[in-house]
Amino acid sequence: MTKIKSYWLMKSEPDAYSYDDLVKEGEGTWDGVRNHRAANNMRAMQPGDLAFFYHSNIGLEIVGIMEISQSGLTDPSDETGRWACVKVKPVRKLKRPVTLKQIKADPALADIEMLRLSRLSVSAITPEEWDYIIALSGG
Repeated sequence: MTKIKSYWLMKSEPDAYSYDDLVKEGEGTWDGVRNHRAANNMRAMQPGDLAFFYHSNIGLEIVGIMEISQSGLTDPSDETGRWACVKVKPVRKLKRPVTLKQIKADPALADIEMLRLSRLSVSAITPEEWDYIIALSGG
């Protein structure tokens, strides 16, 4: 049975860790998440799932796509062993970044989890939202 791919949006402050940093690294560990819902989202991820890389605080835009390469990991930065992390690999930069302003202004994205739960650093994206954002980015 083939698993249906899931889609995600993961936020990082680009001055701390940017999409370009991930590209240079080749594979990165997405750690340091200390929100229960975001951590549960990370626990639900499977290798092969895709995620948008969103630059938060500076830029406020989706800039790239990454693939979940390893899941079910314990966050190495957590001494308690309770928090999850995943490994990610870059797939590609978007042709055009999709800004938060664009997302907020578009009725087709009114229900996107990143707007409903704006403080959430790791959110789910529906397949329809994924395709729509890809189209906004120029394909």
